[in-house]
Amino acid sequence: MTTLRTNGITIYEYDSLVSSGQPVEAEGLHAVPARVFNWLEELCLRNSENGDAAWIRLVQRRGRRALQLTNYVGVIRCPDNFQLEVLPKVGKAIGGGAKDAQQLLMEMLRCLRGFRHIQTESARLKSARMPLLEVFIAEFLAAVDRVVKRGLRSDYAIRQGSLFALRGKLMMATHLRENLHRADRFYTEHDEYSIDRPENRLIHAALRRALEYSVSRENQQLARELCFTFAEVPISTQVRVDFQRVRVDRGMTHYGDSLAWARLLLDEDSPLTGSGRNRAPSLLFPMEAVFEAYVAKHLPAQLMPNLQLSTQARSHHLVRHIDQDWFLLKPDLVIRNKEQNICVLDTKWKLLDRNKGTGADKYELSQADFYQLQAYGQSYLDGVGDVVLIYPKTDNFSDPLPVFVFPKTEGLRLWVVPFCLKTRQLLLPPDVPFATAFQAASSTTGIFSSVDFAAHAIPAETAQTAS
Repeated sequence: MTTLRTNGITIYEYDSLVSSGQPVEAEGLHAVPARVFNWLEELCLRNSENGDAAWIRLVQRRGRRALQLTNYVGVIRCPDNFQLEVLPKVGKAIGGGAKDAQQLLMEMLRCLRGFRHIQTESARLKSARMPLLEVFIAEFLAAVDRVVKRGLRSDYAIRQGSLFALRGKLMMATHLRENLHRADRFYTEHDEYSIDRPENRLIHAALRRALEYSVSRENQQLARELCFTFAEVPISTQVRVDFQRVRVDRGMTHYGDSLAWARLLLDEDSPLTGSGRNRAPSLLFPMEAVFEAYVAKHLPAQLMPNLQLSTQARSHHLVRHIDQDWFLLKPDLVIRNKEQNICVLDTKWKLLDRNKGTGADKYELSQADFYQLQAYGQSYLDGVGDVVLIYPKTDNFSDPLPVFVFPKTEGLRLWVVPFCLKTRQLLLPPDVPFATAFQAASSTTGIFSSVDFAAHAIPAETAQTAS
């Protein structure tokens, strides 16, 4: 099957955009139609004024006004049905092209809270021939198709109106007012078993939205067929109210995936949404959150059975002031046993370069991240143990860096290690003291080998139990 062509371009994180008509001479610089550029520029200025997430910013490139995407990935639907597909920057670093980067993104999104309904295998096949927005729509339509095959659920709803027969409760006051000269009518309030329920109304509305957005013939055909099935269901006119009324009980579990996609397509759960005269959905996701969720999903499989991985720990603050705790310390990941914290880990979505270890570059590491990890180590490990910075593995950062030691806190060590997005494993050197927290992997995978933890253990008299 041929690859679907759409009006738009595929770019990567931190690429820049200029208005068409201007020469494009640099890598990572792309030209877009003038109307699209002006709309994005207006949206950028409005977001800056409102203090919204800075997913796009004004910059200069070669003396020209430009717009730079930041660390958000996904789809931006612009005026004139122009689509910007933004893929993870690691796609350029690991090779394989845009399609591999798109499939990797779908795998990673599945670990993000609220997106576990993505069917990975089908998404992988679709992403080989469809833009990202069409993949999302295809996943939604497949979920609705599964609902239809299991049957639309009905529910009792209260109805009022004038009937030819007495049914339910007679509303006497309204009956006398409405049917004073109609002796053949009864104004009643009664229960009616109908498929007109919030869940079906929302799905019908999302189907109409998908039909509006999609340019894929395959998606449009399936959307029309499903709309015909929902023909007797009114389209939701109060989306927020209907989502508040949703009840996914025991007999409605098969509705879960379709409602999750409907929430996204109806902008009720979109991370960002364009506004103004040219309103357009922007299905954008911050890669820091996506990477953190991806690591948190797969790292427990490497841990020893007696250990557990805690996410977003919130048990310590940086300072105390007038009987109040200030500045909550929230490391991304903490490895614990039943008694104490073993190790603190923090994920960073940044591409390191091992070849830049000398001079001012310092592997592209951030000094602020080191301050942050030192604070985590002092609070969660009492200044004794190991803290870890996790970065995505690339060709320029395929092995862990040598250990970093804090001169004034000799018992605290900091490690910078890669996480392989393809094998879904953390790569550790063989001499890491906390490696015994992880199950030994085969040496052919390049992960790590088991070590004698006793040789590296902190003396018992200096060890402190983490609170």
